[in-house]
Order: sequence, then structure tokens, then C-alpha cells
Amino acid sequence: MAGSTSRLHRSEHRWALAFVAAPVIGYLLFTLYPVGFAVYASLTNWNGLGVMRFVGLENYVRLVSDKNFLESLYNTFFYMIGIPIGLAVSLALAVAMNRKIVGLTAFRTIYYVPVISSLAAIAILWQWAYNGDFGLVNQALALVGIDGPNWLASTFWAKPAIILMAIWKGLGFSMILYLAAIQSVPRSLYEAAQLDGANGWQRFRTITLPMVRPVTFFLVVTNVIAGAQLFTEINIMTPTGGPEYSTASAVWHIWRQAFKYQQMGYATAMAIVLGLLILVVTLIQFRLNRRNSFVID
Repeated sequence: MAGSTSRLHRSEHRWALAFVAAPVIGYLLFTLYPVGFAVYASLTNWNGLGVMRFVGLENYVRLVSDKNFLESLYNTFFYMIGIPIGLAVSLALAVAMNRKIVGLTAFRTIYYVPVISSLAAIAILWQWAYNGDFGLVNQALALVGIDGPNWLASTFWAKPAIILMAIWKGLGFSMILYLAAIQSVPRSLYEAAQLDGANGWQRFRTITLPMVRPVTFFLVVTNVIAGAQLFTEINIMTPTGGPEYSTASAVWHIWRQAFKYQQMGYATAMAIVLGLLILVVTLIQFRLNRRNSFVID
């Protein structure tokens, strides 16, 4: 009996190791090894195909004085101005969609369509809409007597134009998450606040906002990570990086250095720096969220 039990334990142990080994091997092959290789590649002069020549920290020293990289990094963080704007609009829409209005299902569908649409197709559509001569945006402005600029050819208006497009693209996703969070708030909290004399704004500020905070935290973190990787919109709408490099994002600049100029080692160094910046910003967000956490008894 003891021998059969021992064999059974050994068999279970082997099967357990087999199941555990699969994700571990996958992590080593597809995460840890690529990261380690990228770190080494960032210390080399490499065109992506030839021999890798070790140059130490030369690439990192070079990027500190690379005006185009610094400009693209500034542009990337500038685009993130749209994150709080988009979240505020999404929350307002979620509150509106939580009410009983005519055509509610249709409105929810319309707002969510951009989320499931091809990003490349949307970028082409907005590129046409922003055209200074016949674009839909300027035609709409002309109806109220405003002479619109050539949006994507202006150093001042190009970034706001891309921010507006990004906000429009992400509204549906954020709105659905906020709507789910709002609908999960116990109705008794609103009823108790109403009995205490709280008006609509006070109920929103003291109940809705705190209760949707986990969703807000999730959206901020994911939007910051996604915003730091902005590429498709830039590559389609302003394929040269915009006037005076005013729309170039960090990822677009890294891609340009790697595949246009075959400076793979230098591009990898920039990617490592960008990844570290994203990590630092994400850790700060987790720290702030921990300080602002609350518990309902």
C-alpha cells in the first residue's frame, strides 16, 4: 500500500512539474531571453544582420544629446495630456448612458464602434478629415465662420489633432468599463445620500467617483503604457514625423532608426530607456494608488 502511494505521489509530482515547466519555459524563451538579448544589443554597434560590435555605453551617451530622440520623447509625454481629458469625457458619457434614454443601445454601439475598428483605417480617415483644403473638420468650422488651419502641417496644431483622434478612438472602451463600474455601485448608497439631502453633484463626487477609482487606476496605467507606444497614427498621418519633427513619437523614432537607418543597436538602447521610463511612471502610479486606497466597512 505504501509503495503504491509513493508511486502515485511521484507520478503526481512529475505531472505537476510538467505543467509548471510549460509557462516557465515560455517565459524564459519569449520574455527573459529577448530582454537579455536587447540589453546586450543596446551595448553594440549592430545593423540587425551583421556582426555585433561591442561599444559599451556609447549608444546611451549618444542618445542624451540626440535632439530628435529628446523631441520624440517630449512629444510622447505631451500626447498623454489626452488621457485625463479622455477619461473625464468617458466618465461623463458613462453617467449619461446609465440613465433611461431613448436609443440607449444604439448610442452605446456607436461609441464602441471606433474601438473595434482598424486603427490604420481610422488614421487614414482622420488624415483626410484634417486636410487643410477639403477636410471635414475645416468644412465644419467654415459653417460657423472659422478658417481652420492645415492641421497636420502645423507645428502648433499637429499634436492636438492627434490627441483629439486618440481621445475619440478610446472613448468607447473607457466608457464601457466606467458604465460597468457605475452599475455595480449599491443603490442603497445613493438612496441613503439622497435621504441625507445630497444633490446630484454631491452624490457623484462622494459616491460615484470613489467607487469607480479602481477602474480609473486601471485605465490610467493601461493608457499611459499604450500612449508611450504610439506608432500607427504617427506613421500614417505624419509619415515624416510632422513639421519640424513635431509629431514624432518615441516608438516611431526608434522604428525609424532601426529599420530605415539600420542602427539596431542604437535603437535598442532608446527602447531600453523608454521601457525604463514607462516602468518608473507605472510604479509611481501604483504607489499613488496605494496611498489613495479606501475600504468600505
